[in-house]
Amino acid sequence: MNGAESLVRTLVAGGVDVCFTNPGTSEMHFVAALDRVEGMRCVLGLFEGVVTGAADGYFRMKRTPASTLLHLGPGLANGLANLHNAKKANSGIVNIVGQHAIYHIEYNAPLTSDIEGLARPMSAWVRTSPDAKSVAADGAAAIAAAKSHPPQIATLILPADTAWNEADGIAAVPESSQRSSYSPQAVEAAAKVLRSGEPTLLLMSGEALTEQALELAARIAGKTGAKVMGQTYNPKMSRGRGRFWIERVPYVVEAALPILKNFRHIVLVEANDPVAFFAYPDKPSLLKPEGCEVHRMTDAGDNSVAALEALAGALGAKPQDAQPQKLVEIGKPSGALSLDAIAMAIACAIPENAIVIDESITTGRGFFPPTAAAAPHDWLQNMGGSIGFSPPVATGAAVACPDRKVICMVGDGSAMYTLQSLWTQARENLDVTTVVFANRKYQILRGEFDGVGAGKPGHRASDMLDIDRPALDWVSLAKGMGVPGRAVATAEEFNAALAAGLASGGPNLIEVRM
Repeated sequence: MNGAESLVRTLVAGGVDVCFTNPGTSEMHFVAALDRVEGMRCVLGLFEGVVTGAADGYFRMKRTPASTLLHLGPGLANGLANLHNAKKANSGIVNIVGQHAIYHIEYNAPLTSDIEGLARPMSAWVRTSPDAKSVAADGAAAIAAAKSHPPQIATLILPADTAWNEADGIAAVPESSQRSSYSPQAVEAAAKVLRSGEPTLLLMSGEALTEQALELAARIAGKTGAKVMGQTYNPKMSRGRGRFWIERVPYVVEAALPILKNFRHIVLVEANDPVAFFAYPDKPSLLKPEGCEVHRMTDAGDNSVAALEALAGALGAKPQDAQPQKLVEIGKPSGALSLDAIAMAIACAIPENAIVIDESITTGRGFFPPTAAAAPHDWLQNMGGSIGFSPPVATGAAVACPDRKVICMVGDGSAMYTLQSLWTQARENLDVTTVVFANRKYQILRGEFDGVGAGKPGHRASDMLDIDRPALDWVSLAKGMGVPGRAVATAEEFNAALAAGLASGGPNLIEVRM
């Protein structure tokens, strides 16, 4: 077999059986190998940002890495924004990036670039295979890196001649690094803080936001009086009726400061120290109050469920200590499409075991309280802040979990970055309902313009913040990608569109005209 086939066989044997692809000339032997090797599902994306974002969504739901296939340096560069988001979410991905044949690189052909240099900022592991006989072992090492604790992005660069030359065979994936459990000393330090009676925040993220971990946090909060919150953005959060629901640290600095001002201690469970998303004149970067002590109990890659269980045991926190929570009463709204009506309609529509991908940004800031009363579901957010995140992540989540409904919520400005996701959803008949909030402006930037004290936007500034000339027709855009769509302007229309879309069993789009 050649190097490409040895790599494909190694990937499949190593449990990497989905490849999100956008190949070019240098990758044609890899493409040919996919024809010869059974067991690899290939999903084509028409833009590399869709490919890398889909791999992120796949990992978040499946917890095993997918591979990507990207064309040389420019192809990798097109996918870097969503690799940035994936890196911040600790998603494991194996990138396969084609390269010119080794002997051809010296001629500086038009697509020649420093692929390793492009890959390193978003990858924890980078390697260029030196010859065909090394390809399988390099692929196995990439899989091991992606599956490590915490998971990582691994990028293997495959020169064309290493793909077409003769190889030895497949390689076994090395044993992944053993997952660290947790530090008993850190748990005891957290228990000491919680026993003190001083105002304490348990700030959680990552695996600490699974259903089991949240139930343990509810016991601890009930026993000690501590407050439990999530980071502003999180890779995945278990939510819905019957689950302990928590608010997140607000994005807006002026909203976060009063919420955090009275805490004397913050215990971090995989979360990061609360900081502002951006720097603003005359506003603090650190959101915690002066004198507040921060204690890290677990980090990404630790076993936070076991740590919380140990903490609950140390505090004597039992199931009966968890306090009942009052949920917002939900019902289908009517009349105008206010932000409250939109939130209520979504809360009523979320099906059991759904996956919600949230890039609603400004529109969705008030969605959390009502959706806590929805049917049990998982909620995914953008950890890296690079927009154009949610349609690709929804695509990957739907590939990972074909038996679950996926709801993608996105602003019209963000959705234009990765519109091509709709085409992939149509081609693969993925069960994704995309809700586009069409306010015809970069509303988040209008808020930021004010937040940084830039004054009142004039004509030229407004032109860079509005996307209404011409107005985007999302129903037509979806149709062009093979996805049925409808526009709604009232709560009744939105209720009906959500119900029909979720019942369709395939991709569909709803344009919410704000």
